[in-house]
Amino acid sequence: MTNWPDLSALELLVAVADHGSLSAGARATGVAQPNASRSIARLERHLEVTLLHRSTHGSTLTDSGLLVVEWSRNVIQAARELSEGARSLATDSAESIVVAASQTVAEHLLPSWLGALRETHPEVRVEVHVHNTHDVLDDLHEARCDLGFIEGPRPPRGVNHLVVAHDELVLVVPPQHRWARRRSPVTELELRETPLVMREPGSGTRVALDEALGAPARPMVELASNAAVRVSVLSGTAPAVLSRLAVSDALATGTLCEVRTTLGLRRQLRAVWTGPRRLRGAPAELVAIAKRS
Repeated sequence: MTNWPDLSALELLVAVADHGSLSAGARATGVAQPNASRSIARLERHLEVTLLHRSTHGSTLTDSGLLVVEWSRNVIQAARELSEGARSLATDSAESIVVAASQTVAEHLLPSWLGALRETHPEVRVEVHVHNTHDVLDDLHEARCDLGFIEGPRPPRGVNHLVVAHDELVLVVPPQHRWARRRSPVTELELRETPLVMREPGSGTRVALDEALGAPARPMVELASNAAVRVSVLSGTAPAVLSRLAVSDALATGTLCEVRTTLGLRRQLRAVWTGPRRLRGAPAELVAIAKRS
């Protein structure tokens, strides 16, 4: 290939994965659907890879498309870091903070929080690291970030923490799954015995599920992002338990179905930091915005 892929097309592809369909991804990126279809087609020709299964029922990611989505996330993040770094060269005197966030927070909550921070403190430079909860805490302990946002059922030890939001985990299946038409809730025992598509060890979602079950859940497949888990469920691999934030669009469009359980799968989302108990400056303002939101 003589040219790099179009960054906007990669962002559209990621939005398709995150929002469950080409039309929803187009809306999320502000692109008209005919233009979105042409953009993905150009990207497929450029990469010489089929990214979407197209049918009268909509478009879903192929296995190759799923891999390209995960690589694209790194490319998009690198582009953002490049832009942020270039801006920092012009404003060396501005305050700079590094924020590490778990995937659910980073994908669905942090962007609006940072937008609100930008409105009141346009001079502040923010660098974002996206990890699972375990790695966010590692960043914090190793002083690689100033502030973290994590998921999980229990407060972590050895850091300051504050609850800023609440979340709910939901059991999801594709419409053709036998549980999609089930009237009685799935029991704790059934979930313990059912292989699931799951996030990797160390993720807040997995820790919360294991604690709710009172034992480690059985993974059929382990994947490193909410989007990858969702695509795997859509393909019929197995059920999954994910944040409602990560599947709300898919539930609204009917591409995934929520199944009731006997578990109370609620959890708290926390800001975490080291050092003095009282935050100051931009980190304090960002935490205040998160709580207000």
